Amino acid sequence: MDTSSWKNIGLQYRDEILNIEVPEWCDILTLKEQPALINAGDQIKKALLNPIGGRKISDIIASQKKHPSRLSVAITVSDNTRPVPYNGEKEDGILLPLLKLLEKAGISDSNIYIIIGTGTHVPTSDQWKEAAFGAGITDRYRIMDHDCNSPDLCFLSEIDGIPVRVNRQFMKSDIRITTGLVEPHFMAGVSGGRKAVCPGLINVEATNVFHGPGFVGNPNADSLILEKNPCHEFSLKVALKARVDFNVNVTLNREMSLSGVFAGDLEGSHREAFEMIRDSSLIQVDHEYDIVLTHGGGVAINHYQSAKAACGAVPVLKNGGTVILAAHNSDAEPVGKENYKKLLKLYVEKERGKFTDLISSVGWQFVPDQWEIQKWEQFFRKAGSFDNLIYCTTGIKPEILRNLPCKSGYDLTVTGDITEMVQHAVAYAVDRTERVTGRSTMAFVKEGPYAVPVLKT
Repeated sequence: MDTSSWKNIGLQYRDEILNIEVPEWCDILTLKEQPALINAGDQIKKALLNPIGGRKISDIIASQKKHPSRLSVAITVSDNTRPVPYNGEKEDGILLPLLKLLEKAGISDSNIYIIIGTGTHVPTSDQWKEAAFGAGITDRYRIMDHDCNSPDLCFLSEIDGIPVRVNRQFMKSDIRITTGLVEPHFMAGVSGGRKAVCPGLINVEATNVFHGPGFVGNPNADSLILEKNPCHEFSLKVALKARVDFNVNVTLNREMSLSGVFAGDLEGSHREAFEMIRDSSLIQVDHEYDIVLTHGGGVAINHYQSAKAACGAVPVLKNGGTVILAAHNSDAEPVGKENYKKLLKLYVEKERGKFTDLISSVGWQFVPDQWEIQKWEQFFRKAGSFDNLIYCTTGIKPEILRNLPCKSGYDLTVTGDITEMVQHAVAYAVDRTERVTGRSTMAFVKEGPYAVPVLKT
């Protein structure tokens, strides 16, 4: 294959940018330019002091019947699957200015609880907590991971007939604050806002329904869709019932720099962040592609999370087309939890296209993480063969990756080097396609799961 005219692109792989050559006719699908905030620290403080559609934190505190020194405050934060700029003890992160505002209002350090909204994810490590929040914060404040299986969760209500229980420390705190990143989400439309509570802080049983086949299979349960999205609507009902007093959401631009801070009322601040991210993330294209090259971004800590990037390519992929996915999968469990691994094995062994039927059947007992397998099945409905997903990673061992639903990137490299793996995957996909069709079309989704490419209507 003559690659002399190919062009160079930069592909994100964990903290690296891989230099990869692609055909000169490969389209680069990238987010719209959004300028980074100038003097981010000042902009964060300004947002906190000028809330959208709600009360200032000082007014919320003043409205309580207790003296500020006796008030308890719960702040829920995201886990290691979201690149939220908490930024340790720096003023250009969103956590320290928030804590300083509470301190200035008279809230005691010992009465502030930082709760990591892990949902059904595994607890975060002490090393991650210190890197994300800074030693000065981890040593000074109480920080805890939510446990969705805890028997000590507080009953909230039956919502749409589903018994919902919420983290007890969050519910018994006088003031409840949520924080998070608003980015495209392939089930809930976007992350952030209400998701900090549901599924971030709820019981596993309610999460199972929230992630059940009926919700996940709904065509409106997709990226950048909130209208009639059952995942969004259920999540919002739970968060409103739990009562969030103040919300802090951020957006990032294509360089992963802070581009917006939206604080205040839960719905109002989240809606404004959503509108901004919808404008920048939606990429309209004229046609589908034979080959789509993408990556898992920072979210791809394991195979489970990497489904987001693969599914993001579906709207612009031809039936039977090829997706090349680079995902670092650097978590301690690079595939995912045991339930996920068992369900993946079941999916591989089942007749293709039957998994959703199985989990929707009357006798099926819900298994946590089944929703992600359902999303993989939705992906392969478009891609077809497992060989049409070329999965490139150095985080999963070759003998394990070969048993997952994909063509292993290790099969295309001798050295095991990730750059060589992706480069050979591109050449292999182009050659394989052109042997059949005579020519091929290709797109590179530069920002991976943070972009939403769609066909023009």
